[in-house]
This record gives sequence, C-alpha cells and structure tokens, in this order.
Amino acid sequence: MHRYRSHTCGALRASDIGSEVRLSGWCHRIRDHGGVLFIDLRDHYGLTQVVADPDSAAFKVAETLRSEWVVRVDGKVRRRPDGTENPDLATGAVEVYVREIEVLGPAGELPMPVFGEQDYPEDIRLKYRFLDLRREHLHRNIMKRGAIIDSLRRRMREQGFFEFQTPILTASSPEGARDYLVPSRLHPGKFYALPQAPQQFKQLIMISGFDRYFQIAPCFRDEDARADRSPGEFYQLDLEMSFVTQEDVFAAVEPVLRGVFEEFSEGKPVTRKFPRIPYGEALARYGTDKPDLRNPIVMQDVSEIFRGSGFKIFARILEAGAGAAVWAVPAPRGGSRAFCDRMNSWAQDEGQPGLGYIFYARDGEAVAGRGPVANNLGPERTDQLRQMLGLDDGDAVFFVAGAPQTFVKFAGAARTKIGEELGLIEKDRFDLCWIVDFPMYEWNEEEKKIDFSHNPFSMPNLPVTEFLALDPADRETILSLKAIQYDIVCNGVELSSGAIRNHRPDVMRKAFAIAGYDEAVLEQKFGGMLHALSLGAPPHGGIAPGIDRIVMLLCGEENLREVVLFPMNQRAEDLLMGAPSEVSVRQLRELHIRVVGPGPQ
Repeated sequence: MHRYRSHTCGALRASDIGSEVRLSGWCHRIRDHGGVLFIDLRDHYGLTQVVADPDSAAFKVAETLRSEWVVRVDGKVRRRPDGTENPDLATGAVEVYVREIEVLGPAGELPMPVFGEQDYPEDIRLKYRFLDLRREHLHRNIMKRGAIIDSLRRRMREQGFFEFQTPILTASSPEGARDYLVPSRLHPGKFYALPQAPQQFKQLIMISGFDRYFQIAPCFRDEDARADRSPGEFYQLDLEMSFVTQEDVFAAVEPVLRGVFEEFSEGKPVTRKFPRIPYGEALARYGTDKPDLRNPIVMQDVSEIFRGSGFKIFARILEAGAGAAVWAVPAPRGGSRAFCDRMNSWAQDEGQPGLGYIFYARDGEAVAGRGPVANNLGPERTDQLRQMLGLDDGDAVFFVAGAPQTFVKFAGAARTKIGEELGLIEKDRFDLCWIVDFPMYEWNEEEKKIDFSHNPFSMPNLPVTEFLALDPADRETILSLKAIQYDIVCNGVELSSGAIRNHRPDVMRKAFAIAGYDEAVLEQKFGGMLHALSLGAPPHGGIAPGIDRIVMLLCGEENLREVVLFPMNQRAEDLLMGAPSEVSVRQLRELHIRVVGPGPQ
C-alpha cells in the first residue's frame, strides 16, 4: 500500500464497503458522541468521515487530535448507520472505522478557524492565507479559476492563436500607471521596469511575422487598490492579430468570452450577441462607459421640455451655457414621495445640492405629475415628459442639470442607485457589450494641454492622409477625433480595452506630437517600436480581457481577493511574506543605490 494513501478523501463510495484503505488529510472537524469520536478528514478532493471508538487500537491517538492536524489513517470502509447518511457529500454513504492513526503534522493554536467559513478581518485572512485557502469556498474559487484559464487557452487555440511568452524585465514606458522599477547591477543608475502590459512586445510579435498571438500575461502596475483591481499585479488574456479590422477582432474574441461565460455561468443567461455602444451614447444613456445592462433604466436628454419653462432653476441653467443640459433618470415603480425624498437625501450625502424629481399618480381618469418640479413645470409639459419616458401611474423620474461633463458621473451613480433600490437589476445573468468609438484625445485642464484619452498606440479612425494634415492647434477638431478603440464590459465591470494599432511611424509621430511629445522623447521611449514599424509592419490589433475580473464575475464575488491565490492588501503589502521589505546595505551597494527617506510634507 502507498505510504500515505490508497484513496483520496473524496473517492470512497458504497462499492468500497469492506475494503481496507489508507487516507491522509487534515482533521476538518472532530466530534465526540458519547465516547465515540467522529473525524471529518479533508484533503484537496473531498471529505470522509472517520470513526474511532474505545475498542479501536487507534482510539488513544484519536483522542489527542485537534483541528487541522495532518494525519494518516488506516481502516475499513463500512456503511454508515441508517439515518446518518449525508447526501450532500460524495462520500456520504460510507465511513472508515480506524485501526491505526499516524500524526504527520500537528497544528498549533489556529489564528482563524477553517471549519465554518466564518467571516474574519482581512488582515488576518491575508497574513494566514494558507489557512484561508483551506476553506471550501475559497478553495473552490481558486480551482474554478484554473478551469476558466484552461477553457480560455483551449478556446484561443481553437480560434487559431498560438501562445508565446514576452519579457518580464523591460523598459519603462508611459502607459497610464506608475511602473515598478528594477535596478540594474551591471548598469549603475539604470533600471528595468516590470511590464504594465506586453503592449509593445505583442505588436513586435506581429511585426515579426507571427499572425495570431496570445498568452495569460502577468502585468504589473503601481496603482492603488480597488475591489475590482488588485494592487501590484494582475493577469490578462493578452492577444494580438495581424491583417485585421475591428470586426475581425470582435469575431475572434466574442466566441471565446461567450463560451467561457456560458460554460461557467451555472445556467445563468449570457448575452448571445454583444451589442456595440458608442462611447458618447454610453455616457448619455447610462452615465458611464462601463454600463450595467442588467439595469433597464435608460437616461434621456429632456432639455427642450425645460427650456423656457416655469421651472426657473433648470430654465436658467439652460440659458446660461451653450453646452448645458437636463437629463432625466426614469424610476419605474419609484412613484412615492417617500422614495423620492430618500433619493434626494442620498444625493445630498453624495455632495450634490439635491435631486429634482416628479412622481406620477392617478388623478381620476388621468395620470398626473406630483412634486415641486411638476407644480412649476405645468401639467402639459409634465405629461409630455411622462409620455416621452414611457412612465405611468406609480413611476417617477429624477433630474440632473448643468454641464454634462461635470454631472455625468453622478447621473450614472443615480441610475445605479435607483436600479438597486427598486430591485430592477436582474442579478442572475451576464450582459456583455462592446463600447466603441472612444475619443482619441482629451483636454487636460490641469496642465492645459491635449492628452491621449485611452491608448497612445491606437490608430485614429480617420484616413491617414487626413490625419497627417491635421493642424495641432485646431483643438476642436482634435478633440472630436475618434480612435479605433474598444472595451468589453460585463455587468458594469470593464473586462478589457483594445484597439487597432497605429502601425504607421508617420502617423505615430503625428499622434504623439499632437499630445505634446517631443520627437526626442518619442525616440527615447519608443525608438525600438518606431524603428520596427519603419521596416514593414502589418495592420494589426488586439485586446486583453482581465482574467481576475472574469473569474470574479463567474464566481459571484465582489472583490478580486476572493479569486486570487496570494493577494496583497489595499496598501500593496503582502502580509504573508512581509513584502515590501528592507534590504541589506550590501545589496544596495551592489546596485549602486542609496535610500533617501521621504522629505518634509
């Protein structure tokens, strides 16, 4: 018999009754029933009930066992007594009567329990992550993560992609986040950077003549943590394709993502055909470029109803600025003063002056608007508004007014809040969409300059000759320019950004010049890429869906730390391994580095 086990703790069935077996695992739970000890023995594969009574030669050892001790047991499989079967366990029809126990690894006092799945403070869970990972829920999430990655790999190969690995030590580049820098011992004063993404390398792979690349790529960004963003590092399904249009990328990626979501959704509906929503339309309809389409609320511009109306607050706002607008946020089934007042209080808690509203109720044969806005707007315009928005008795509508660029984020938050409060969001489904037609540039008000809006390596959605002829001083035209860029969004979570790449060095020089990059800076930062593009580059494009976020959604979690093996905390600290940590003077000397403390605040 094998030194540690003849079977795993999830393998025994009724067909094994009468067999002599050997199991090894952790003591998950120990119960004393009138002198008879029941031990739930757990390993990676499952759980088996082990029994020792005073007649067993192993009873004295069994009495010493404690939770999470690692043991080997030898014994005989027998049927559980009638009425004690556990249909929730694969091994629930049998138990093992023990004749020998060997303690392989005793455990001290536990800082947190494994049995019971109790909620524990995050710092304890992260410091003792190896204990946290023994818990069934988290263990299951990590195994599901592995299965999802296997499925992605298989589906990518079926689409004709080949897996390559790109360098981890590379050069620093301005890609929107801070780099993690690695000092070079052989080149004093110089640094490598960990890749924020394999962006330039995957383009170079296309320039090298390979056609369809992918990898499960580690990426490193020195960013603050969020629930949907891990600090430090994350993984993405990185891919690139040659001789493709935006439509070709969509046609390759949609089946992969749809297939993975259908495979692991546990029966929840998944979007069959991802809708394409222009960036500007997404902001106007949903208040965000990451819309949760499970929420049926669609905002509308109702400026013309309020222009010149008796509701002077909004009328004056519209008169004051050419770009001012009034947006309506419908609230089906929200037609009560109590709900409207509660939303108004919420808006004030969000730092807003309030949230204007109208709620509709039946008045005889007609449906009439109620509230201060309706009283000042008048019955004709109030009813026009109701018909425009498709509202009826028992419904309400809320309003935001001013410059859309300043209120759009709040409008989107109000739409989400209303959908959640009224139970309008269909939680048990996965709605995916493409966001397209992103602006190529945006105005940086702080620095008073034009910046790239999304990805500096994207192709402008304009014929090459027209783009090259653009006047950089023509701010209005520049800021209206669209790029061939796209995002995938699922249930309000951005999974990925992608683009058709800028494969022309003359177009790239022009694009960076518009954003204020000097030619020398461009050569220094992207000289290798520019040189490669000048020696025959195919049109190419790609995308990089985030693995961690896909797994988070499919596991039904709201925080990435529930689907990552060894995550950092919110301050980018690894509490288990003690990183980041100080290093010795000798190490610093080898790297020609002197540590300078923070200066005065």
